[in-house]
Amino acid sequence: MVVTSAATVESNYDRESELMAIDRSKAGIKGLVDAGLAKLPRVFVHDHLNPEVKSRPPNANIEIPVIDLGGVTNDSTRRAEVINEIRNACQKWGFFQAVNHGIAATTLEEMISGIRRFHEQEPEAKEELYSRDESKKVTFNTKIDMSQALTAYWRDTLTCVMAPQPPAPGELPSACREIMLNYTNNVMNLGLTLFQLLSEALGLNPDHLKEIGCAEGLYVMGHYYPACPEPELTMGTGIHTDSGFLTVLLQDQMGGLQVLHDNQWIDVTPIPGALIINLGDLLQLITNDKFISVYHRVLAKNIGPRISIASFFRTYIQPENALRMYGPIKELLSEENPPLYKETNVVDYFKFKHVKGVEGTSALAHFKL
Repeated sequence: MVVTSAATVESNYDRESELMAIDRSKAGIKGLVDAGLAKLPRVFVHDHLNPEVKSRPPNANIEIPVIDLGGVTNDSTRRAEVINEIRNACQKWGFFQAVNHGIAATTLEEMISGIRRFHEQEPEAKEELYSRDESKKVTFNTKIDMSQALTAYWRDTLTCVMAPQPPAPGELPSACREIMLNYTNNVMNLGLTLFQLLSEALGLNPDHLKEIGCAEGLYVMGHYYPACPEPELTMGTGIHTDSGFLTVLLQDQMGGLQVLHDNQWIDVTPIPGALIINLGDLLQLITNDKFISVYHRVLAKNIGPRISIASFFRTYIQPENALRMYGPIKELLSEENPPLYKETNVVDYFKFKHVKGVEGTSALAHFKL
């Protein structure tokens, strides 16, 4: 495979050929690193990393909220306190870290190990899953965009559509099959609890968000960020908002995730045993901006690998889902609080999201009234 280093003269740069070479290898970024890559291929170089928005110094005394979920199911006083903490976090940050969430630390550790095992297999063991066909329930690929002039990201990803119609167990990679089933079952149960707490934080019936379909679909993406030879030139994941309702993120202790808050990038410091919870665009839309979905990104690093597993609660994109419309929840509206968004279905929403791409864009503006 021939790829162009960042130092190559721009006039000689053939983006499409470079992308095709990476894609045809089916070995991902890890394959490039294992081959002894010393310079960043040009397709990964981000020319505009928005120097106007600075990272807050690591010693600054500001962090995303940490919420202890212990006692929410059997202590009414504690539940009320947690609901208030969640309401504040969702209004001001769109992110929080959850501890005492009910998923065993051993399950979290094994999930991270399972995703690492998958990505660190011999290339031949992963090749059969390498695909960009979004109709498949299990795929492996590198985050590159073949159709638009978007810069590639320094990560490989295993994607599994686990709900509402999970793949047959035999379709899941043997390297992480058992833990994938166990972990996602736990995440689905946690999601039901979180949607109850979110519903109550909005002043709604506890089952409201569940009843309108927010907890039905689950996409799981196991990310692998290899050590990068020139991390200052690229991104692990570019600036984006999540497009679904809710994301449950498990990360190792490597760090690199940043959240945009008050026009500064805030590091999300890893906490052993914690899960990061962040809101997606569709939750902001249906809550009529009561809760927010915010920009975040992942830095590339010269050490690694970094492992993270993002579990997205979102509706599975199928034609029949075009019948279900999502708009601001009527119980949240009044003369003083009119709807800010028009109704949409997930098929149209994700079509627009994919056309707009990822880097620094949100599809929400398109649906504003």
